[in-house]
Amino acid sequence: MKQTIKGGEFVIKETEYANIFIPEEFDEEARMIRQTCLDFLDTEVLNKLDRIDAQEEGLMTNLLDKAGELGMLGVSIPEQYGGFGKNFNTSMLVADAVGGGFSFAVALSAHTGIGTLPILYYGNEAQKNKYIPKLTTGEWKAAYCLTEPNSGSDANSGRTSAKLNAEGTHYLINGQKMWITNGGFADIFIVFAKIDNDKDLSAFIIERNFGGITMNPEEHKLGIKGSSTRQIFFNDCAVPVENMLSDRENGFKIAVNILNIGRIKLGAATIGSSRAILTQSIKYANERVQFNLPISKFGAIRYKLAEMATRLFAVESAAYRAGQNIDDAYDALVEGGMDEAKAKLKSVEQFAIECAIIKVWCSEMLDYVVDEGVQIYGGMGYSAEAPMERAYRDSRINRIFEGTNEVNRLLVVDMLLKRAMKGELDLMGPAQAVAGELMSIPDFGAEDEAPFAAEKKIIANLKKAGLLVAGAAVQKLMMSLSKEQEILMNIADVIGYVYVAESVLLRAEKLHYSRGEEASSLTTDMARVYLYSAVDKINIAAKEALYSFGEGDELNMMLVGLRRFTKAQPFNVKDARQRIARKLIDENKYCF
Repeated sequence: MKQTIKGGEFVIKETEYANIFIPEEFDEEARMIRQTCLDFLDTEVLNKLDRIDAQEEGLMTNLLDKAGELGMLGVSIPEQYGGFGKNFNTSMLVADAVGGGFSFAVALSAHTGIGTLPILYYGNEAQKNKYIPKLTTGEWKAAYCLTEPNSGSDANSGRTSAKLNAEGTHYLINGQKMWITNGGFADIFIVFAKIDNDKDLSAFIIERNFGGITMNPEEHKLGIKGSSTRQIFFNDCAVPVENMLSDRENGFKIAVNILNIGRIKLGAATIGSSRAILTQSIKYANERVQFNLPISKFGAIRYKLAEMATRLFAVESAAYRAGQNIDDAYDALVEGGMDEAKAKLKSVEQFAIECAIIKVWCSEMLDYVVDEGVQIYGGMGYSAEAPMERAYRDSRINRIFEGTNEVNRLLVVDMLLKRAMKGELDLMGPAQAVAGELMSIPDFGAEDEAPFAAEKKIIANLKKAGLLVAGAAVQKLMMSLSKEQEILMNIADVIGYVYVAESVLLRAEKLHYSRGEEASSLTTDMARVYLYSAVDKINIAAKEALYSFGEGDELNMMLVGLRRFTKAQPFNVKDARQRIARKLIDENKYCF
């Protein structure tokens, strides 16, 4: 029987491979939806990238119209509003497939995600019936207006105001929003503002034709040049009272929960983008000849291809694992009697820690892949005539979108500790057990010879390393820990690498038992290469944290424990990467 796991519980609980979902398990219908999206990119988007980047008048809206006709805007929208009603992981697959569409992917994800979901999840029935069907078909386009000049990561500090008119019929919205994706052509704006002297934001659905809306010209950006990005000004914009979204002062909660969804969906999009870039890099390496050999024959290039594929395979494993966790939580909540819209939000909120990890690790994986892609192309990689230049520029925004990676790292630890304080997760019990283990003699009992037993032991020990550092930091720094951002980010790195390493190992284990040892040998190589690297990165992050607050004998004891918990058997990563690279080169694409 499938066992459910709570968000963040992976830190203290072992997960069995049978209880996770891997991308290889998508059914035929999901694969057909994915292929439809990929075909759309091939026929409608990738041959128009220069025109899109030049923001040719009407082109982006026309592409969104065509995507709407194919149902691409409504995959996760309930059937009663004109969508397909597919589960969360299928919507992740769509974000993945469209992710290779550069600026088009940004416009589509902004529309289907932060532009549409606030109404779907927080709107009343009248609001949903009025707006969702038109957003699903693309007849109306959506944008999300949260950020202000002095309100970025600190979203609740926004100054945009809402004041009820004398008649009590409309709110008058005044303020400035910036970096608004789809701002230049959106018909519907989800706008956050504070009513009178409220502490927290409220949210409103604003139609462009309400009036009182002006815009600056399009922003000139480093990348994603084809996406519309505007500053928007609201000047006594009269919004009917019935267009308040949810309750007064519930806007900040809406923003946070919608951003949780945006984070994991952004992760999925970077996976699709990385897959396309890696395949282009492989093909170029096979075609480019130097010293009378294709450069794919050289070890330095093979290292790059294998490492790009390994990091991609790893975060892909984590993203779809979390996506299924969200679906499982949703099913359980609905079965327990919860309203479907509330269950959608609650299930994502439950895995907000994993969403933040995936956003960070996926966006940084994409940056690595595009950087190495430029390097493999050499001089041509730096040319605007080759495909890497656009990919390189476009990738950079993902570490800023949906909350900066620094903020998301801080959130990972903050959410874990808050759940522990509320009694939702028992972190201190296991942390104290780890501290006690430092005083004991290590168990040198017989080694388990089952497949992946050694790797599972490494994962278990890496979790202990995380608990050791986090527990010691809480005990030593107490309330001042929240101000020690460098230490918090060290702890977040430990936690994130544990989650991704465990995810890729579970995927490899599942493929081992479903396909057989020989057929899954290369995915096992990828899991072991990633785990090998994660051990060292966790060791460094944990040591930096311990050095920051530990001292004397106590520090020495913790360092001894850390060495015990970050040990791994020797593993020939060079040969493993060679095997991975040969597969990529022979297939001439990312093929796992």
